[in-house]
Amino acid sequence: MTDIHKGRTTKDGIRIHEVADFAGMRAAGALAATILDEIAEHVTVGQTTAELDRIIEEKIIAAGAKSATIGYKGYQHASCISVNHVVCHGIPGDKKLKDGDILNIDVTVIVDGWFGDTSRMYVAGKLARKPERLIEITHEALMKGIEIVKPGNTFGDIGHAIQSFVEGHRMSVVTDFCGHGLGRVFHAPPNVLHYGKAGTKSVLEPGMFFTIEPMVNLGRAETKTLADDWTAVTRDKSLSAQFEHSIGVTEDGCEIFTLSPAGKFHPTY
Repeated sequence: MTDIHKGRTTKDGIRIHEVADFAGMRAAGALAATILDEIAEHVTVGQTTAELDRIIEEKIIAAGAKSATIGYKGYQHASCISVNHVVCHGIPGDKKLKDGDILNIDVTVIVDGWFGDTSRMYVAGKLARKPERLIEITHEALMKGIEIVKPGNTFGDIGHAIQSFVEGHRMSVVTDFCGHGLGRVFHAPPNVLHYGKAGTKSVLEPGMFFTIEPMVNLGRAETKTLADDWTAVTRDKSLSAQFEHSIGVTEDGCEIFTLSPAGKFHPTY
């Protein structure tokens, strides 16, 4: 990557970052991933999501970082924790986890002004075969999307790779939510759709930073948002899963900023 990209924004409003900016994203992504590694041992039958959130906030503070979600549009928690048929934006609370519950924990931290955003799946107790398969397909869908990320390909290529893989396994990709650009801001262009037509949308260029975070349902794709204006659930009450990485486009591919330092990104490993 060369300095010709310095300070540039594409015609689609997508920021092209400098080489030096990758270091900031690595630090933020590593902290977010480390926190999700460390929370794994606390995901147990009988645990509350409120307690998980408290531990996460404690770890963010101890690292000298900030939570990006506390105070964001009035949200008051350091994580979103989405259990079973909750698709995303689940609010931590006092309900206890039951044996076999699956949950997505989504954390975004700010380190020296850079945002690290990642989520992954966990299970309380024993993982049954159907949710295990859902988690496997969702994880693989994310990686299929990431494999597409290199200069010259398009965001439509990413969405097409994810959608075709998921639907090939008779599951549904959620279309109501998407990934997003990030860097020194939480959300920025582009919207990274997890479905679409190959060869469409903006062309990938070195220096682009964004998340890929497919949500996959065992049933239909439709969602609804509850009265709290945050919690999104599947309309048919089917189970949902999600994985998310923050990545940067390099000269010949991409760098994943939120890789698990302990190799714990997938709960069935």
